[in-house]
Amino acid sequence: MPTARDSESKRRSSGRTDQPLEDELVEEFQNTVQEGTDRLHRTWRALIITGLFGGIDVGLGIMAMLAVMDVTDSKLLAGIAFGVGLLALRLAHSELFTEDFLLPINAVVAGHGTWWSLVRLWGVTLLANLVGGWVFMWVVVAAFPDFTDSLVEVASGYVADGIGLETVCLALLAGSTITLMTRMQQGTNNDMMTAVISLIGGLLVVGLGMLHGALNSIVIFGAMHAGWDYSYLDWFVWFAWVIPLNMIGGLVIISIPRLIRTWELLMAERRGERISDASSEEEEEDRP
Repeated sequence: MPTARDSESKRRSSGRTDQPLEDELVEEFQNTVQEGTDRLHRTWRALIITGLFGGIDVGLGIMAMLAVMDVTDSKLLAGIAFGVGLLALRLAHSELFTEDFLLPINAVVAGHGTWWSLVRLWGVTLLANLVGGWVFMWVVVAAFPDFTDSLVEVASGYVADGIGLETVCLALLAGSTITLMTRMQQGTNNDMMTAVISLIGGLLVVGLGMLHGALNSIVIFGAMHAGWDYSYLDWFVWFAWVIPLNMIGGLVIISIPRLIRTWELLMAERRGERISDASSEEEEEDRP
């Protein structure tokens, strides 16, 4: 009966790399560590601007969502339309708070950043998302006053039920879904697949009414700009319990299992060992 060591040896000899994991996981690991490292080491200026544009991109998705909802009165179709904002985040290299639950943590565990740099990334990105979204939604509300009723209806739905089993699970699922979407997009270089993943993400997170602290807050800000009787104190109380649940959903459901799956690679990277890729070596050998 084959042992675990035999299986590992066979895996090493049959793949393009000398690692005991599938080639696709090795390649994805290298990409995630590199991108996570880039995010951790952004300058303060770059971090702030990237986060601001993340809020603006989300506002773009909300604008598309409101346009579709106003015509169709369908939350599912409106959620798909919101996927435009998620696609903009990816293609414009902006940053949404819950996108940072996998890639930068990979980089920190692999020894390419510190926990302080991760906290800095999280804090600045979240604050900049909110500021960028707040400003952009003021413009949207001023430009499209006919969307006011739809905007208030959606915002009211996010906060109406308070904290309970259902809303806790909706917040957990929002964090895990956005984190999983980020990992899926990291695994493809195909722009069409990136677009499909974004639309699916919008369908699930917005179409199903999940609670996402940063995303929903921008909707709430828009409703407040439109005259909705809801205070910033009320928003902050809601925000204070949704965001930790988003983090638990993204970290515990998606990121930690992924770290365990690629633990050998993380430790090898941390020790400074080269994770070889046979295809890359062949390309280097062919160069003059």
